[in-house]
Amino acid sequence: MAQVGYVRVSSVDQNTDRQLDGVQLDKVFTDKVSGATTDRPQLMAMLDYVREGDRIHVHSIDRLARSLSDLLSLVQELNAKGVHVQFHKENLLFTGDDNPTQHLMLSMMGAVAQFERSMIKERQREGIAKAKTKGVYKGRLKTVDDEAIRAEIAAGSSFRKTAEKLNVSLSTVQRAMRA
Repeated sequence: MAQVGYVRVSSVDQNTDRQLDGVQLDKVFTDKVSGATTDRPQLMAMLDYVREGDRIHVHSIDRLARSLSDLLSLVQELNAKGVHVQFHKENLLFTGDDNPTQHLMLSMMGAVAQFERSMIKERQREGIAKAKTKGVYKGRLKTVDDEAIRAEIAAGSSFRKTAEKLNVSLSTVQRAMRA
């Protein structure tokens, strides 16, 4: 029975030290990306790694998922594999036992995490709109010119290879090609 930790922060410059501090773990998976989606490299690696009888330790529910449907799906999938999921901050353990109180707690806490995320995004949009009206916010500077992206594609490179070569995201390449 492995004791597995999952740690997530939203950006590379955030510190992960406080999460799961003092918990004895056999292996830790750490993502430094948004919890808005389950498409996270270390989360996927952890899901592949865990086996029946293992226990996953997570600091808090919002570290595993910011979407209620993602949270419920992940916990259900893990429990179906015989993997227990423990959230330390909320002091909740999910073993797959059909416990109505646990289901209610997970749903309520997950809904709160989802609500927090939507409030953060709303405040961010309001702040950007206000900064734009003052002429302060101009968006992020482009690191690669759209013409350079189009030239790579025209030379026969795939979207993905172009993104890798120019060190930009795939969505940046797709946006440049649509423009």
